Amino acid sequence: MAQPKIIVQLYPMFPSDGEQDRKDRRPLGNDNDLYHRIVHEWTEIIREADAMKVWGLSTIEHHFHSEGYEVGPNPGILNAYWANHVRNARVGALGYVVATQDPLRVAEETAILDHLTKGRFFVGFARGYQSRWANVMGQFGGGVATVSDGSSDDEHNRRVFEERVGMVIEAWTRESVRIKGDFYEAPYPYDTGVAGYPAWRIASEAGAEGEIGETGNVQRVCVVPKPFQKPHPPIFVAASKSQASIDFCARNGFIPTYFMPTEGVAEFSRYYREVAQRNGFDFQPGQRQNIVRWPHITKSAADFDRKLRQYDLDIYKNFYGPFFPQFPQGDEDTVVQGMKDSNIFIGGTIDESIRAWQALFEQAPCEYVTLIWHWAQQPKDDMLEELRLFMERVLPELEIPDYPEPDVAAR
Repeated sequence: MAQPKIIVQLYPMFPSDGEQDRKDRRPLGNDNDLYHRIVHEWTEIIREADAMKVWGLSTIEHHFHSEGYEVGPNPGILNAYWANHVRNARVGALGYVVATQDPLRVAEETAILDHLTKGRFFVGFARGYQSRWANVMGQFGGGVATVSDGSSDDEHNRRVFEERVGMVIEAWTRESVRIKGDFYEAPYPYDTGVAGYPAWRIASEAGAEGEIGETGNVQRVCVVPKPFQKPHPPIFVAASKSQASIDFCARNGFIPTYFMPTEGVAEFSRYYREVAQRNGFDFQPGQRQNIVRWPHITKSAADFDRKLRQYDLDIYKNFYGPFFPQFPQGDEDTVVQGMKDSNIFIGGTIDESIRAWQALFEQAPCEYVTLIWHWAQQPKDDMLEELRLFMERVLPELEIPDYPEPDVAAR
């Protein structure tokens, strides 16, 4: 038997003394001195977590959060920097919002990161649900933010997302590509190729086979470098409630990353395995499944309540809640109780935490566990102490099979 692989996912929540203080200090996310302190404190956390032998360290892609809730605009830069500060842990992001990105640029950037980390790199992709920034940065490529509500925007977003993820993988795994999707094509223009490239002769003779056509036009695109890992780094995909996301992951052997209650994870992980089997993958229960939780390991039940109020209530009430109306609404007591009842926030004393995590794994065993703390609203040392207690006391009580490494070559 083995233990789950632990990923620590962090994005700075700029600290304030409650909601009103955040308003009084507007725009807190634009406090340059505070960001400078936080981004270097982040490196200290990365080093400490690596020493605790976590499997992975990750962050997000979100932009323009001037109120300071989730400040993480460029995961690739952070991953590249972290690669020089960790010895064993993988680094990555959960993840790139590909509807707002050029897929070939993502393929290039992540391949470089895979080499910089010597193969200790994973890639996460997300559809993008925040119109505030996704509609701005996706304006030239058809990207539009959505929640999984079955609307026309939802369907459009999914089509862009799946098309571009496929293009990234194609660019990683093929010597050169000639791709024409509904929202992106390469070369551009696709029909004629790129005309008038002055150095076409040497590209024709020394570049990738078929890259230059008979008329000297660029007819194919060769993305260099290719990833260090073969066929490519592990791929995680964020999922909140959509069965279509699980279908997409299962067809391709990707790792769904569940931001949802335990019952949904249990249901979807079974469904994932059924769809994966129909697509030629022989995964065991829990294999290639990643559950996301916000933990607190505290001295008492009252201390758990205090931490939820002090570190999590503001962002849960004012930021997560408006995006996800299924979250509890009401006064502070109602919202805090809803956070506890959701089982997404999981904690209490060491013994209570062990029992809660064991109960979770009885319903939904997972190969990966992603832990999120609302640092820097929660002080660094307090957050690291909770991580240490989880790794030393809780994790050894969680058992999963020693899963074999599956063949998930691009299909």
